[in-house]
Amino acid sequence: MNLRTKLVNLPREARDTLFLLAVIGCVLLPLFPHLPIWAGMFASLLLLWRAGLALGARKLPTRWLLFVLLVLAVGATLASFHTILGREAGVTLIAMLLALKTLEARARRDAMVIFFLGFFTMLSNFFFSQSLPTAAAMLVALIGLLTALVNAHMPVGRPPLTLALRSAARMALLGTPVMVALFMLFPRMAPLWGLPGDQLSGRSGLSGSMRVGSMAEIALDDSVALRVRFDGPASALPPQSAMYFRGPVLSDFDGHEWQALPIRDSQATPSHLQVQGTAVHYEATLEPSQRPWLLLLDASPEGPQAEGLRAYRARDLEWMAARPITEVLRYRATSYPQFRHGPLAASHELRLLTQLPAGFNPRTKALAEQLRADPAVAAGGTQALVDAVLTRLRTGGYAYTLEPGVYGENTADEFWFDRKAGFCEHIASSFVILMRAAGVPARIVTGYQGGERNPIDGYWTVRQSDAHAWAEVWIEGRGWVRVDPTGAVSPGRIGQLTRLRAPRGAFGSAVDSVISPGMAQQLRAVWEAANNRWNQWVLNYTRTRQLDMLKAMGFDAPDWQDLVNLLAGLVVAAAVGGALWSAWERLQHDPWLRLLAQARQRLARAGLDLPTHLPPRSMAEAVRAHFGAAGEPLAQWLLDLETQRYAVHGDTPAPSLKPLRRRFATLALPTPSA
Repeated sequence: MNLRTKLVNLPREARDTLFLLAVIGCVLLPLFPHLPIWAGMFASLLLLWRAGLALGARKLPTRWLLFVLLVLAVGATLASFHTILGREAGVTLIAMLLALKTLEARARRDAMVIFFLGFFTMLSNFFFSQSLPTAAAMLVALIGLLTALVNAHMPVGRPPLTLALRSAARMALLGTPVMVALFMLFPRMAPLWGLPGDQLSGRSGLSGSMRVGSMAEIALDDSVALRVRFDGPASALPPQSAMYFRGPVLSDFDGHEWQALPIRDSQATPSHLQVQGTAVHYEATLEPSQRPWLLLLDASPEGPQAEGLRAYRARDLEWMAARPITEVLRYRATSYPQFRHGPLAASHELRLLTQLPAGFNPRTKALAEQLRADPAVAAGGTQALVDAVLTRLRTGGYAYTLEPGVYGENTADEFWFDRKAGFCEHIASSFVILMRAAGVPARIVTGYQGGERNPIDGYWTVRQSDAHAWAEVWIEGRGWVRVDPTGAVSPGRIGQLTRLRAPRGAFGSAVDSVISPGMAQQLRAVWEAANNRWNQWVLNYTRTRQLDMLKAMGFDAPDWQDLVNLLAGLVVAAAVGGALWSAWERLQHDPWLRLLAQARQRLARAGLDLPTHLPPRSMAEAVRAHFGAAGEPLAQWLLDLETQRYAVHGDTPAPSLKPLRRRFATLALPTPSA
């Protein structure tokens, strides 16, 4: 007998237990990456143990053994987190309790506890992630738990699980309008509304420091960093080559690592920003990064606008949030691709940006002296020096690569004279070191460059692999000027979809052999558009969007009281609708059968409990036998009820039930005969 046949022929209790264990596994599985390793293994072993007991029809473990396992689970949780409170410790303990409770399911009460623990554990998945895949997985788990709950309340026998599934799906479908109404209209009053930001899930390719070679690792990450929706027609957008999303500016170099200078407010240190040309208006959706930088197109004179966002501009044009970005953030911003910033005359602060640590990159410093000694460079000033270095990058055999090898102490020397290959931060760092060695103030700017437009929803997607580093040099009379030396080495990197990709593994190669690259690209565009909609309309559905919805519905100046009133009105309407539906459904039942059921209920109150399958004639006989003469009026009424239903009336319609209802209302409850 094969496994499938054994499963089909299992007793109902064993079958239902295995189904419930499978559902609990679906609830716990997404939590395993967030739990200690021992917790995932412990829960899995407990569920497998319970499945084995069900398959073998063996007894459940004793309560003393369960108590020992509970003590071990609590002790291990305390050892891992030094507490049983908090998100991680609490969820770990709940998962252990759910798995242990399956070994104690001896009565209906135990089953109900398992169901409610399952629902709570299902919700705890959202403490760690509110992404679309997590929501889809929990929807499947919800239907599974509802199916198990409905199945547990079904009568004895062996009803098929598909019947319970249909009932559960119908319940979920009927509850969907209520869920949607509550989500759309329940007032969002920060900080009470929403789940706490995940302090560990955010990631970003940007930080306040950069060691040469670190950004090459970011290029291997194809996840989304930012989504942008531009206002206006596509013809009004800046070219892709001009899409520089500014992040940290790195000005301090110790020979090994570039660091951002201490952040200062723009009011204390003006950036001398002057914008010109046509403004670009857009809406950006920034993924969690655990960093305070708000990515905006260069350059934005005004801060991004978002509900509850406190932003300020640092002296180097970066826009910063008052606290790290720990959840999806949507903001509106305005930028001017044509701008000028920085002081126009030399200052002591600018001279600090020509300093280099002693003892590093001697050959680069010698190259700088050689370039400055060139009469053409000396005559043309800083711009001629920049052009000469860019020409060297274009014609000197330099290459743009993800695998330049491990650089040593003198990174600029190795790049200019030995390896002649590197990623964007190798090139930008070597360029800035050369400029400073020549006495030109220079610094590194990190951020993202380019992006790609999703043809499904029109959003521009900026990925971690678009992380980029470029340079800014100071030119007297012009201020800070952007120079992207990577464009001189690899023009295809700037503004086009020419990106260095990580080598494909065995799985990726197998997928490529089944799905064409064009189809894979289309599928990814569809998925990212759906995920973006989830971010926009679910994760980032704020109070502002609620009030905008009320404005669209005709409210002049909506506030939270209007939301409460509208929600209360919908609740009352739903209650009235439910009551009317229930009344209508009752009316759909056979009125003759209802009247017979009322008679049966009256007899039960009088002490005569009759089976529901008895017809009126048999009921009348039982009444006469039990009550004697006192029951004759009710017995005769039962016979008349049978006649109304089954007598042949020819062409005339059957008599109305109203006289029988009136007679039944006047009949006194009989008393048993002595």
